[in-house]
Amino acid sequence: MEGMENREDLKSMLPFLPLLLGSSNLFWPSQLVKSLETLSKGSLYSKVDSGESLFNAISHIRDSLALPSLQPLAPFAHGGYALFFDELISRAEAAKWFEEVVPALANLLLRLPSLLESHYQNADYLFNGVRTGLRLLGSQEAGIVFLGQELVAALLTCAFFCLFPVSDRGSKHLPTINFDHLFEDIYESYSKKQESKIKCIMHYFERICSSMPEGFVSFERKVLPLEQLPLCVSYPEADFWSKSVVSLCPFEVHSSGFIEDQSNGALEVDFANKYLGGGALHSGCLQEEIRFMINPELIAGMLFLPCMEDNEAIEIVGAERFSNYTGYASSFCFSGDHVDKRNVDSFRRCKTRIVAIDALCRAGMRQYKCKYLLREANKAFCGFLDQSNCDHHKRLFQDDGSQGSQCMETDKETDVVVKDFPMDEAPSTSVEIAMNRGEYINQVIGYSNKKGSWCLDLEDKIGIATGNWGCGAFGGDPELKTMIQWLAASQAARPSVLYYTYGIKLSQNLNQVSQWILSHEWTVGDLWNMLVEYASRRFNKETNLGFFAWLLPALFAPDAKMSNLTSAP
Repeated sequence: MEGMENREDLKSMLPFLPLLLGSSNLFWPSQLVKSLETLSKGSLYSKVDSGESLFNAISHIRDSLALPSLQPLAPFAHGGYALFFDELISRAEAAKWFEEVVPALANLLLRLPSLLESHYQNADYLFNGVRTGLRLLGSQEAGIVFLGQELVAALLTCAFFCLFPVSDRGSKHLPTINFDHLFEDIYESYSKKQESKIKCIMHYFERICSSMPEGFVSFERKVLPLEQLPLCVSYPEADFWSKSVVSLCPFEVHSSGFIEDQSNGALEVDFANKYLGGGALHSGCLQEEIRFMINPELIAGMLFLPCMEDNEAIEIVGAERFSNYTGYASSFCFSGDHVDKRNVDSFRRCKTRIVAIDALCRAGMRQYKCKYLLREANKAFCGFLDQSNCDHHKRLFQDDGSQGSQCMETDKETDVVVKDFPMDEAPSTSVEIAMNRGEYINQVIGYSNKKGSWCLDLEDKIGIATGNWGCGAFGGDPELKTMIQWLAASQAARPSVLYYTYGIKLSQNLNQVSQWILSHEWTVGDLWNMLVEYASRRFNKETNLGFFAWLLPALFAPDAKMSNLTSAP
């Protein structure tokens, strides 16, 4: 591939890829090619017909790489591969795996160099020169990467074979990517949920080896700049929230069901660790880890997306779901195949939109300090803000009304042209694309001074599907976190919030409180100011009530009627 050695994107990734770079192309070492070719011929030829022999083959392939940055595998990974393939699955399942899946995966690895070359050749032409190539998307670097599902499958196969170099990953704040710890954990401390996690991944490999998907998945780092720049949505100060006159959007409470099952095309919240994927490739099995198991293509983002800062979020569009499950945490159980029937967009991405936002960890009492209220609101706002929709160009930033309250069409001077593709299917990127010039511009959220007036057509916008973000292991206050997400979604001009309570006894109270607030036409600023007042009293131990009971005490009194609630403290 002529000129590849000069590509900035590839250079940023080379330390984290197992491939070698020649004068004009990427390639595997010849000894490794021979090993993969042997595997590709099937178990009768390769003699790889058990978990133990598979691990030995993986070790041999790794040795063939001869990379100094390829550190030793987790000490008990070999036991995990043997336990899973030789004891935990049936002989028929194992036979199919070694006779059909392993050879197909070997062939997929053989194609990885050509898949990457094709990717880099075409990345800048996906839409009008916008940079979409696989690269390290570092901290404070807003941008987007588009990967074909076949390339994603090849990268995940590298992870299964534990081929990714790891020595430089810590210094770049990158999460785990190889699967050795996933298998070590089941050997060191067997659990049904860990077995089910591996079954989800293995099922994904079985599916893609029988029928390779042909779409794309996009991975975006979204950033709210810390510096205050003109014509830019920057990291807001508390005053921004306090003075906001944006109306709160509709709020729906769902006491049953799960975020991933919603059918409204909403942006689905991943209750993330700051390291994307959290403990997905270790023993973790909470909301984020489960999502990464049933939508394994999400794991590819762990290869090149370092941990998130307070002003960052990660949005992934197009990750297909392959597995069903029951339970949660220790009761998590793989329950079979899932056929994803969601439509695809004009970029051939499955219309599954997931945003990873990491809540305050070990929240405790500090979550009631204004500093951390602001952190949480801005984190959610960063994740929920969609600056790619062309309708956003119809809104003007307003400062105390000095720039008017009307909506306007996009100014021709910006050279933003949106006729090349349907913008409701455009890349969901927080960096605006000036299509005529191939430049990036930052979009500015504006709002009307008139309560309840939306400048945008709600039918063209995507709501938020969320739940108890940061309220489990991270120790967040569910009532506080709910309100924070609501005001962030509203400020981001989202048309609705779909809230899934996941069994927490919050449903009835949340529904009543949200409907009361909506009936009184509160703005984002109204809700923010009330949260600040409550949090201050809670932090100073002036109240020990939850936010709902503090806000509307009559609601929780015996025989209280909503009609009697006319004001808040």
